[in-house]
Amino acid sequence: MGSLSYFLYSLALAAGMLLSLPYWLYQILRHGKYRSGFAERMGRVPARLTAARTDSTRSRPVIWVHAVSVGEVLAVGGLVEEMRRGFPTHRVLVTTTTGTGQELARARFGRENVCHFPLDFAFAIRPYLRALQPELVVLAETEFWPNFLRLAHASGARIAVVNARISDRSWPNYRRFRWAFSKMLAQVDLLLAQTQQDRVRLESIGAVPGRVQIAGNLKFDVSPASPPPMVESLRRSLAAEGAGPVLVCGSTVEGEEPPLLKAFENIQVEHPRAVMMLAPRRPERFDEVAILLQQLGIRSCRRSRWQGEPLAGGVLLVDSIGELAALYALADVAFVGGSLVPRGGHNIIEPAQHGVAIVVGTHTENFRDMVALFQRQDAVRIVTLSDLPLTLMHLLANDAERRVLGRRAAETMQSQAGATARTLEALKALLAANRDPRPVSAQAAHTD
Repeated sequence: MGSLSYFLYSLALAAGMLLSLPYWLYQILRHGKYRSGFAERMGRVPARLTAARTDSTRSRPVIWVHAVSVGEVLAVGGLVEEMRRGFPTHRVLVTTTTGTGQELARARFGRENVCHFPLDFAFAIRPYLRALQPELVVLAETEFWPNFLRLAHASGARIAVVNARISDRSWPNYRRFRWAFSKMLAQVDLLLAQTQQDRVRLESIGAVPGRVQIAGNLKFDVSPASPPPMVESLRRSLAAEGAGPVLVCGSTVEGEEPPLLKAFENIQVEHPRAVMMLAPRRPERFDEVAILLQQLGIRSCRRSRWQGEPLAGGVLLVDSIGELAALYALADVAFVGGSLVPRGGHNIIEPAQHGVAIVVGTHTENFRDMVALFQRQDAVRIVTLSDLPLTLMHLLANDAERRVLGRRAAETMQSQAGATARTLEALKALLAANRDPRPVSAQAAHTD
C-alpha cells in the first residue's frame, strides 16, 4: 500500500465511523459499551503506562502484546508470563480492543501494564509509539491493521504475529484483497501459524514464506482457571442438595437458547434435579435471556444475584465475566455455543481441560482444525438441532461413555501442548537477529 492507499484507507475508516456513529452511540447509551477507554483509543497514553518509565524501569525496552478480547487474552496469558521470565530486561505491556478483554487483562497482568488499543489512525497510534518505543510488537491471531503495522514497522519495532490463523469464513475476503494484505504482511517480521493450512493460507495472501513458521495453538497450553470463590460455593451447594446432573452451556448466541432450554425440559423428565448453567456469549444479552426464561416458565436465578438458593431443577443464568472456564469443572456435559446456528463456533478447550464430555453443533468453521482433531480422537460429539436433545439425554444416561468421552478430550488437549515454548523461542530468535530482508531462523519454531 502506497501513501495514497493509506490516506484513502484512513479516509474510508473515518467515513465508516461517522456513518456508524448512531450504532456506537446506541451501544454506549444502551449497554455502556465502548465508553471506557475512549481517550486511550483516541491516542491518549494513560499515565499508568508512562509513569513506570520514570523510575527503575525507565531504561527497560518494551514488548507490546495486543490481544483483542477475552479469548485472545486467555490464549496469550501463558506466553506473557513466559515472556516476563524469558525477557527479564524488558517490560511487557498488553492492549485489548474489547471491554471484557480489558477487564480480564487488567486482572491478570496488572492495571499498570494494560490499556486499550488505539484506533487505526496515525494520530492515535503515534503517541503510543513515541511514549513506549517498543522493541517488539506481538499481535495475537490476525490483527492486521494497516496504519498500525506501517507505523510500528517504521518506528524500528520488530513485529510478530502469534497464534496466527485464517478461518474458513474469513478466507474468501483475505483472497479477495490479497493485493492489500501482501503489502501489510511485508511489514511483519515473523508469523507463527497454528497449523499447516494456516501457513499455506498466509503465504498465499502475500506473507513472505521464510517468515512463516508453525508453532501450534497457544490455547492448548492454557492452564485451567483457578476456581473463583463463587464456583466453589456452587459446587458445595450442588452437593449439599443432591442436585444434578449438571449441563453447562457456554458462549451461547441468539437462536441457541430456545432449543437448549427445550432439551433441558426433556432432560428433566428423567432427571428432575438436573441443573443447567447457561452462559450467553455477549453481556448485552443477559437481560434478553433472563426474559426468555421467564416467558418459558423455567425456574431460574441469575448468577449475580445467587445467594445460595436451591439450584436443582432449574437454570443458573451466568451473567458474569471470566467465570465460565471454571464453571465447566462442575459440568457432567458441556455444550459450547455459536455452533447450533451459523456463527462459526467457539473454543472447546476450556471444557476439555476439565475432562468434561463436550457437545457442539455443526457450525464450527472458526475452529475447524481444533474440532477436527477432537473428532478424530472421538473426543467430541457433533450434533444437529434435531439430534441435540437425544444426544444430551444419551450421554447423561450413560456414565461410562460420558466419562470416556471427557477423558479423551483431556488427553487430546494434552497431546497438543508446547506451542508456548516454541513461540517464546521464536520470539527470542527474532529479537536476537538484526533487521534485514533475510528470513528469521526457523530452528526455534515447530515446522513439521
